[in-house]
Amino acid sequence: MGSTPSPPEPALRRRAPGVVPTALAVLTVLAQIAYPLSHGDARTVATIVAVVLFFSASVSHAWVWRGPRAAAVLVAVTAGLGLAAEAVGVHTGFPFGRYEYRGTLGASVLSVPLVVVMAWTMMGYPALLVARRVARRPAAVAGFGALALVAWDLFLDPQMVDAGHWVWQPSAWPRVVDIPLSNFVGWFGVALVMMVLLDAVMPAGRGADDRVPYALFVWTYLSEVMGHAVFFGRPSVALVGGLAMGAVTLVFLRAIATQ
Repeated sequence: MGSTPSPPEPALRRRAPGVVPTALAVLTVLAQIAYPLSHGDARTVATIVAVVLFFSASVSHAWVWRGPRAAAVLVAVTAGLGLAAEAVGVHTGFPFGRYEYRGTLGASVLSVPLVVVMAWTMMGYPALLVARRVARRPAAVAGFGALALVAWDLFLDPQMVDAGHWVWQPSAWPRVVDIPLSNFVGWFGVALVMMVLLDAVMPAGRGADDRVPYALFVWTYLSEVMGHAVFFGRPSVALVGGLAMGAVTLVFLRAIATQ
């Protein structure tokens, strides 16, 4: 007798496992290219669309390659912790320092724009995968992933402040790229907890093709340097952010090349 045929895999996995996250990643890149080329309300729309697309690319990639439970865990940890930290932050000044949103980024929850919550997820996922490619021990993965997120925020915060989406109150902390240092200290603390939790509960995804989140991470670095150096008139941000996120990216690319 012939062997019993194995049940068919889901259509997405059988035919083209990377179609949805890849398509969303391409649309993310196009939206980010549109951002510096637009102005006024159109630029705000480009911001929101780019974040929603990047968020969708990350979550769909986790779903396709690690399963629906992993995708749900990703959102619960990153969006949940991000929302909690931001809500406490805008009402108390801890852990980032005193700041407030200007109501320009659409719907909010607990005075925090939903698009900001989604941003923690969109970049938290590739940061975790990049860290896992570089390191093996949980402490090293968490530390490297947190550094990756903080390095990205060296671009993000000045850009969004310049765009008028949030504003920082006077602070005794020294400033880095015109942002209180307390912000980056707080980011590292929140990101570290986030990476510890994600690394503990997010499956490695045996046989997963992680080129999409890897590419989005590297693209984010390159586009942020180009944007601040050429389009936004902020060469100091391009330099400081470029050195910080560039160091993270270089270590990651070296790991790719040698493994």
